[in-house]
Amino acid sequence: MGKKVIVYLIDGTEYGPRFVEIGNWVGKAVYVPRVSLPTVLSRPEAYNPGVYFLKSRPKSEFYPERIYIGEAENIAKRVKQHLLDPNKDFEELVFIISKDELLTKTQIRYLESRIVQIATEAKGAEVDNGNAPSLPTLHEADISDMEYFLDQVKLILPLMGFRFLVSRVASRKVPYPGIQIETSQVFQIKTPSLHAEMYVSDEGFIVKMGSQASKNVTASLSNNYVKQRQQLIAAGILVDKGDYFEFTENAVFSSPSAASNAVLGRQSAGPIEWVNSENKTYKQITEDQNATALA
Repeated sequence: MGKKVIVYLIDGTEYGPRFVEIGNWVGKAVYVPRVSLPTVLSRPEAYNPGVYFLKSRPKSEFYPERIYIGEAENIAKRVKQHLLDPNKDFEELVFIISKDELLTKTQIRYLESRIVQIATEAKGAEVDNGNAPSLPTLHEADISDMEYFLDQVKLILPLMGFRFLVSRVASRKVPYPGIQIETSQVFQIKTPSLHAEMYVSDEGFIVKMGSQASKNVTASLSNNYVKQRQQLIAAGILVDKGDYFEFTENAVFSSPSAASNAVLGRQSAGPIEWVNSENKTYKQITEDQNATALA
């Protein structure tokens, strides 16, 4: 089912502060580049309770962003405190509030704790929080409400360039409990010296936990993919097993070529590097599927 997203540009410019809302959601996200903080922090929305995210340049080249996750009963007051802290030299801010102004202190602490947990497990950014806050006690109905609220936060953050909750790890192990994946939909890398398997889900192209990857990186591999492999190693998703690296999680990739490049350590054409049990390439499978759909 689709989602209706409403974006309001506060100062009418494409790079300036904005409100982002999802239809039928009580929450509201506010994006603020640092240069626009005086304008936005003077608005009434900024004095509401909520959770907030400060984005800074990462300390490590292995991550695209560094994120600090916080909560406050008064967002503007807390952010002004961070502005006085030389260790919080952030460049962008997003804060999430409730349009009905009914978020309680316990609820925003719950959101903060869950978001820190998800960001840490996603392994997609440096999480700048020193400690993971413990989950406060909430009634079951409140937990359900906050988990739905959180689902909308996860949807809306990437629209503002904050991707720290986008996981590098598939959300479920394979095979799914009670569900058999067709053999034709599980692919193996063609290289006989490595054992690696991939399947496709709505999360992306998933290299399965236990798959092997070459330890050698050739000069043909573009810098973006070299950095991606380094990020996987830094995150503990690829671990050294002596003669090869091994995937410790079901790792998510954006294309079959990104997956095969990570496995092979060289530039590769993923659609023809991955084959199923009948030795059909991913390219052939998708072509057959498209032909059937058009018939």
